[in-house]
Amino acid sequence: MMKEPSNRIEEDILGPLPPPLYEEVEEDDDDDGDSEEEENPVQKIPDSHEITLKHGTKTVSALGLDPSGARLVTGGYDYDVKFWDFAGMDASFKAFRSLQPCECHQIKSLQYSNTGDMILVVSGSSQAKVIDRDGFEVMECIKGDQYIVDMANTKGHTAMLHTGSWHPKIKGEFMTCSNDATVRTWEVENPRKQRSVFKPRTMQGKKVIPTTCTYSRDGNLIAAACQNGSIQIWDRNLTVHPKFHYKQAHDPGTDTSCVAFSYDGNVLASRGGDDTLKLWDIRQFNKPLFSASGLPTLFPMTDCCFSPDDKLIVTGTSVQRGCGSGKLVFFERRTFQRVYEIDITDASVVRCLWHPKLNQIMVGTGNGLAKVYYDPNKSQRGAKLCVVKTQRKAKQAETLTQDYIITPHALPMFREPRQRSTRKQLEKDRLDPLKSHKPEPPVAGPGRGGRVGTHGGTLSSYIVKNIALDKTDDSNPREAILRHAKAAEDNPYWVSPAYSKTQPKTMFAQVESDDEEAKNEPEWKKRKI
Repeated sequence: MMKEPSNRIEEDILGPLPPPLYEEVEEDDDDDGDSEEEENPVQKIPDSHEITLKHGTKTVSALGLDPSGARLVTGGYDYDVKFWDFAGMDASFKAFRSLQPCECHQIKSLQYSNTGDMILVVSGSSQAKVIDRDGFEVMECIKGDQYIVDMANTKGHTAMLHTGSWHPKIKGEFMTCSNDATVRTWEVENPRKQRSVFKPRTMQGKKVIPTTCTYSRDGNLIAAACQNGSIQIWDRNLTVHPKFHYKQAHDPGTDTSCVAFSYDGNVLASRGGDDTLKLWDIRQFNKPLFSASGLPTLFPMTDCCFSPDDKLIVTGTSVQRGCGSGKLVFFERRTFQRVYEIDITDASVVRCLWHPKLNQIMVGTGNGLAKVYYDPNKSQRGAKLCVVKTQRKAKQAETLTQDYIITPHALPMFREPRQRSTRKQLEKDRLDPLKSHKPEPPVAGPGRGGRVGTHGGTLSSYIVKNIALDKTDDSNPREAILRHAKAAEDNPYWVSPAYSKTQPKTMFAQVESDDEEAKNEPEWKKRKI
C-alpha cells in the first residue's frame, strides 16, 4: 500500500519524458528486444563527442545536474559555485552565474532536489545550505553545541561536513554527515533543528566518523561508510541500531568516498580510499559480490555511479601531477570486468555523473575543468543544444569619418556646473563653518575639539592652571611712579603748566639702602641671630 503513492509522487516530480526520447526508447525496444542480452553495453557509452567547461584553476569537487538536465552546477576548492545553462550557452561555454555561498569553505557536494528548484550545498563548514535555482539562499542549517557529549542532544552538526543527499521521494528532506560522528536528516521548513540523528558505532560501541552517506532509491534506507572501513545501513525511521553492518568493507583508516545504490535498489557500490571499488547485494549483506583494485584515489569525494540501464558502473582514477592522465573506468555489473576506459585529462578525475534522461556523462577534474561527454545519436539535449550555437562576436565601435576639433574646456567633463538656484547654494554655504564665518562655540567641561576649558572640571585642574600663571610684580612702585618724572619736568605739557604758579615744590624722600634701614630700626625689631 505504501509503494503506489511513492511511485506516483516520483512521476509528479520528475515529469514525463519528452516525446523524442519516448520514440527512441520504443524503437530500441522493438528492434533490440530479442537481442538485448547479446548487446554489448559498451556500445551504449556516449563518448564520441565532448565539450570542456572551464570552472577555474583548482579542483572541481562537486557536480550537480537538475532532473530535467537543463542546468549544471559545479563547485570547487576555490569556494566558487558556477551555474551553466545548456539552452542559454553558446560555443564559448561560459557560466551565467558565479557565487560563493559558503564564503571561504571548499565546496564538497552539490545536488539538485528531486523537483529541481533547490540545490543542497555542502562545504567544509558545519552548516549546510540550501539555495534556489538562481543562487539565492533558502535556508541554512543551525550549528550545534560542541560542548555537549551526546551528539543526539544538539540541534545541528558541530564539526566539518563531508557530503549530503536529498531524499528521492519526499520534497524538502535531505541528509548530511559530519566529523562529529553523526548522520542527520533535515527539513527545509525547519532549519532550527534536525529531523533525526543516526550515530554510527564500531562493534565495541565507540564513535566512528562517517565519510559519505546516501539514500536508497525508494528512500527507506540510509547508507553510510565510516573511517573504520565499515558500511552501516539504517532504516530511515529507526535511528537506534543499523539494519545492516559490515565491519570490514574497506581498509580501516581510509576514507570511503562514495556509496551509491543501483536503479533497481538491490545493489550497493562503494568507492574506497584503499583504491578499490566493491559491489554489495543488499539482500545478502555478508560479503561483497565483486571487488576491483588498482583504482588510485587522492580525493575524499571521488565517486562512482551506475549507468541508466544498470549494466555498467563508472568511477574515476587519480594521478599525481605530471604522472599520467586520469581515467574514467567502466565495469560491467554482471561480471565486474573492466570493459572500457576513457582518458580524460592530465589530472585526477574526481567527480562523475551519468544523467539518465540526457544520456550524457559529466566529469569533474583536478585541474579545474568540467567535461561533458555525449553522442549526437544516443544523447538528448544537454550539450547538444549549446554546441550548435556559434559564439557571438563582439561589436566593433563605430569610428568617426570626420575629425572634429574640440577645445578641451568645451567638453562636459571640464565644464563648470551651472548654478541653478542661489538659495540652495546659500544653504550649503551656511552649513560650511569656514564660508559662513561661524564663531567657535564656548567650551563646556574640561575641554573639547582640541581646546581646554577656563578652569577645567576639578579643583586640582584649577590650581594647576593658576600655578603656571606668574602674577607677582617685583617692580618698586615708587620707581614706577617716578619713571616719567624727568620727562614731565623737561617737557611739561598736560598738567604741570596749569599748576605752574600755584604748585609747591615737590620734595621726595631720599632712598635709603638696606643697611641704613637696618641701623634706624629699633632694637626690638631687629632680628636676633
